[in-house]
Amino acid sequence: MSASESADHVSGAFPRHVAIIMDGNGRWAKQRGKLRISGHNEGAKTVRKIVKSASILGIEQLTLFAFSSENWRRPVDEVNNLMKLFMNVLQRESKSLNKNNVRLRIIGGRSEFSLALQKKMASVEAITAHNSGLTLNIAANYGGRWDITEQMRILAEQVSRHQLQPSDINETLLQQSFMQNSVGDIDLMIRTGGEHRISNFLIWQLAYAELYFTETLWPDFDEQAFSEALASYVQRERRFGCTSEQIQHLISAE
Repeated sequence: MSASESADHVSGAFPRHVAIIMDGNGRWAKQRGKLRISGHNEGAKTVRKIVKSASILGIEQLTLFAFSSENWRRPVDEVNNLMKLFMNVLQRESKSLNKNNVRLRIIGGRSEFSLALQKKMASVEAITAHNSGLTLNIAANYGGRWDITEQMRILAEQVSRHQLQPSDINETLLQQSFMQNSVGDIDLMIRTGGEHRISNFLIWQLAYAELYFTETLWPDFDEQAFSEALASYVQRERRFGCTSEQIQHLISAE
């Protein structure tokens, strides 16, 4: 990281990469005596609002935890409804994403999804591939441990093809693998719904992230709530192992 990049990360600038665990859809519905899928439908509306806000604010990447590898354990009816919702959202939002210069990427294992859903994922990714605005990463059938395992497998295959030596594998190389095949480092991680854990989300990428937890359920997480999370981030000093004095010197040098 260069001096200017470091200063940008510690001097009160907006985060470049925000990740969100969108928790609380089911509880939101239960509180209103509705089916859980109604909460997920409302949550999809919130996604649209936050994507728009992030794009307007110039945030470079937004990564949303849509469906974890553990979510397959949920009741069959709920999983089926979630898959239908995922397909409908992709169909409904693809033109809007492209119109607003948003690039969509899906991270996570795809083989467990239906062929139709896999094709739709690939189609929307292709349509938006050359957009230069916000990159929207959707983590679907994703788990942090799976992600690390996948990157190690990629490097192991390169070793087996004699493209790498085992001694070449270090933190920098693994980081580059994440940047290319998954997502890069997170600046701010937001979790809605009142829980205070990362739940196997972006384990590697969250190493130096600022964490923000809120009681607000995801369907109620509006633009104002997003602004409050960003304001909390801006007020924090990110030292990356340095002292406060070193950080101030770095900023002053700019």
